[in-house]
Amino acid sequence: MLNIKKSLNNIPKPIRLFLGKALLFFIVWKLVYGFYLSNTKVLDYPLTKHVGEASTYLLNNFSPMSGFTVERNVGTFYIGDELVEGSISSQIFHNDYLVLHIADNCNGLELIVLFIGFIICMPSSFWRKLLYIAIGIIIIDFVNILRCMGLIYLREYYHAYFDFAHHYLFKAIVYTCTFLMWMYFSRKISFKNENLQIG
Repeated sequence: MLNIKKSLNNIPKPIRLFLGKALLFFIVWKLVYGFYLSNTKVLDYPLTKHVGEASTYLLNNFSPMSGFTVERNVGTFYIGDELVEGSISSQIFHNDYLVLHIADNCNGLELIVLFIGFIICMPSSFWRKLLYIAIGIIIIDFVNILRCMGLIYLREYYHAYFDFAHHYLFKAIVYTCTFLMWMYFSRKISFKNENLQIG
């Protein structure tokens, strides 16, 4: 026990403060989401709906493919030959054939909250944080929409690669994009005195 305390004391105070704020933010978010937001769908519903509608709109208007529609649905259904147990989701159809199921846990909300938490916990000015949060949310949302469009394209034309892209490749791309935004935000921050370095 003493070794843990000694090890923690060896971590510079500003770093400990950042880690403490990040842990507190994470705990509060999980409690609020777990006990209230996940049941009410107050954040999930509009975000999942938006991702489905935006993906469909972009595919129909800015790609060589067309004939896509989106529905908000509840129930057990098939995606191709795979049976998916009931949940609320946005379902994208191509000529009345289900090609993508966007569940609430695929809408990008967790990643957006993770990004916001990192920005809030870092030492910086209020307006700089607000600017990066706004830009970050837009970029993460857009990358997630592109991910959904990519998955639809793979399901339609390169089905053998769909599972790998869904579980690994596209997730890695979205997380890398978020990490790069964090790095860009952090480039002028000094933890030494928790002051923003200008210039």
